[in-house]
Amino acid sequence: MPANRGFEREYVPITPQTGDEPHGSSISEGGIFMSEAVPIHVVVDRVLSELQRLRYAENTLNAYRSFYNRVLRYADAQAVHYYSEAFGQQFFAATYGCAWPELSQPLSKKYRAPVRYLESLSDMPLHGTVLRRRPCRKPFETPAAFRDALDAFAVECRRRGYSLTGERTRRDRIRLFVAYLGAQQVTPDTLTARHISQYVATLMDYHPKTVLAILTNLRTFLRFLHEAGFHPEDLSNAVPRVRAGRYERLPSVWPPDAVQRLLYVIDRDNPTGKRDYAILLLAARLGMRVGDIKALTLSAIHWDRKTIQWVQQKTGRPIEYPLLEDVGWALIDYLKHGRPTTTSPEIFIRHHAPFEPFGLHANLHNIITKYTRAAGLTPPPGHHGLHALRHALASTLLERDTPLPIIAEILGHLSTQSTQVYLSVNQAGLARCALDPEAVFDHVD
Repeated sequence: MPANRGFEREYVPITPQTGDEPHGSSISEGGIFMSEAVPIHVVVDRVLSELQRLRYAENTLNAYRSFYNRVLRYADAQAVHYYSEAFGQQFFAATYGCAWPELSQPLSKKYRAPVRYLESLSDMPLHGTVLRRRPCRKPFETPAAFRDALDAFAVECRRRGYSLTGERTRRDRIRLFVAYLGAQQVTPDTLTARHISQYVATLMDYHPKTVLAILTNLRTFLRFLHEAGFHPEDLSNAVPRVRAGRYERLPSVWPPDAVQRLLYVIDRDNPTGKRDYAILLLAARLGMRVGDIKALTLSAIHWDRKTIQWVQQKTGRPIEYPLLEDVGWALIDYLKHGRPTTTSPEIFIRHHAPFEPFGLHANLHNIITKYTRAAGLTPPPGHHGLHALRHALASTLLERDTPLPIIAEILGHLSTQSTQVYLSVNQAGLARCALDPEAVFDHVD
């Protein structure tokens, strides 16, 4: 189907710059635009062709075509022949009565699609493709006084070998502290123990375990400031010690029958259902974390040995498990009959264009929520996402009297201390520990 269906103009092939074109427009050998001064109808045709190449749905393409028809009519009325971001903003202001750059973030639904369509027109001359954008929070503005310190701390985190998730978590916690100091006009060299105490007081409404994690990272940061020469004194000892019970909160656990009901309602006759079934099986049968499931590549499956092998993102440890029969068949079904055609090495792919792996911040929570509702299940308190399936696996293994070190190995825990919390939800095991009051009283003098 031609990319310019619905347009009055014919597709114009791109040719090298001539004297009739505005100064500065040029094309690379690969046909990628290198400036903003490109005929509007050429940009539109190229965007629609790229969307078709990325296999966007026909209704999405029609929405783009309809919008771009309006852009072309406006350009004709204004006698504008070449596209630029300034023209896009002019069209937006004339059409919607407001300035695009001044819109508050995140964008309201009314403006989200038009801005996306216009951004695609800007992407094509600059990048030769349509970039995928995600709604995002307002970016964190680092106080100028702490910019060098935070940059150096990020380098130190990478030197220590923290995972991407671990580094991001530490950075976000430190940003809370730095934002507070910036609001108080405090710089690294004027920081005192009093400022630390005042900041800690703002955490009083947080859960004790959250406070414990924040303060642990804060000590690390303050120690780094001293060691890296940003502060003359090591203020890590000024951070108060907070005690948080290790097993204060019981893990949320799905009963085994609930897990089976969850898996049963998945429609495996369609590609998305095949993918979701394989994802949930990996969490429920092997206890894989979300990050590891997303990062799992085709080369991780050793069909000849019937094993699955990967490096855990959280711990950096290599893991190798037997490829259980139901997991193996679910993966085969998805790879042969459900996975979109793509060059990505990751096994699991988004099922709408552009077909690419899940993003870094995707927690796949929507997948388990979808089938929880379909099965009529009430989620357990606490974790509602895929992590709850790890808890369910641990609980099931305990009920089968699986030794704790083996469970720790399956879940990828570095120590059995992390696994011991599941003892508190093993009702069968706890029942065996109960004492007979009569027998106790018989031994009382």
